[in-house]
Amino acid sequence: MLKKDKTYGLRTRAVHAGEAPDPVTGASAPNLVMSTTFALSQPGGSFSALGSSEDDPYVYTRWANPTVRQLEQKLASLEGGESAVVFATGMAAATALLLDRLSPGQQVVMSDVTYPGVAEVVRDTLTRFGVGVAVADLSDPEDLCRALRPETRLVWAETPANPILKLTDIRQVAQLAHRAGAELVVDSTFATPVATRPLELGADYVLHSLTKYLGGHGDALGGAVVGRAEPLAKLRQNEAIHLGGTISPFNAWLIMRGLATLPLRMAAHAENALQVARFLQSHPQVVQVNYPGLAAHPQAELARRQMANFSGMLAFQARDGLPLARKLAQRLEVFHYAVSLGHHRSLIFYLATADLQEHSFRLDQEHLARYRAYAGDGVFRVSVGLEDAEDLCRDLEQALA
Repeated sequence: MLKKDKTYGLRTRAVHAGEAPDPVTGASAPNLVMSTTFALSQPGGSFSALGSSEDDPYVYTRWANPTVRQLEQKLASLEGGESAVVFATGMAAATALLLDRLSPGQQVVMSDVTYPGVAEVVRDTLTRFGVGVAVADLSDPEDLCRALRPETRLVWAETPANPILKLTDIRQVAQLAHRAGAELVVDSTFATPVATRPLELGADYVLHSLTKYLGGHGDALGGAVVGRAEPLAKLRQNEAIHLGGTISPFNAWLIMRGLATLPLRMAAHAENALQVARFLQSHPQVVQVNYPGLAAHPQAELARRQMANFSGMLAFQARDGLPLARKLAQRLEVFHYAVSLGHHRSLIFYLATADLQEHSFRLDQEHLARYRAYAGDGVFRVSVGLEDAEDLCRDLEQALA
């Protein structure tokens, strides 16, 4: 086990944090503990999880599990947080955090561009429980200030934002949120801790869909919240345990295995994405390319300041978006025309602005216009994988022809 009084690099922590050889067998790889229940050496304690702590013996996997705990310790180390709570999915993590931190009469300020599932939960579910919702373009501090109210308790950011790769200045937004008496959540799924560590920039919580880059192989669902120990202990008891969004230990084990190679994978993802972005910039059918690593990105300076890695996500507008999407779905050979992102294989999917506006975002005209400045009538969201970049460019070239 890594010693807590020493400083280790990110790659070392990705491999070793939270892990140690098995004390009985000496097994070097982490054990997969699939048991739902655990035998106790003596009676005692409560039949309820209330009042339990991380120092208690394992009782029931919905409360705590050795494999899951190893993953949580690794995530906390990578993000520089005191603690982490892992959930069955990214949506379970997001919903749990929203329900834990907000009460009737309070308000959340949401980024105008967020993962559609989170946008829908906020607009359709939280409002039913008496929570106020305001929307702000978090790339514009004046727009955020207009949305903040005395009852604001949470500001929800996503950077880079899904699907258009718009950025939020985390340090600046954290200062504005805290000045208003609110906490800041940053969904850092696109960035990963290789690119950005929001807690170090002032965020209170960082959220990940582990299904994406952190797992990295498209074969395990998971979500996580990382932050300070005290509020996360409350989150674990009130939402993770009681609402039951518990991750399978097998999925936790798969994700932990993926994390060991995260720094190496993200370097390759970013290298490939830059080549694909430059190829698309030069293609006559492409109208606009959004990638933080390009000098043409409207927030390129912020990207260089805030991101140590530009990740593997990009978006582009093209002429005849929906007809072209049908064509790509039929003609692509290396890319998979599929949802999700952050896998070792490359994925592409068309996201129509009208569809997102109707079902998910429901923005006012001002914020819809801001969205359209990045997306037009729709964007192709591209998750650039680990294949040879030349093959990816050739695949796009033949499909776009």
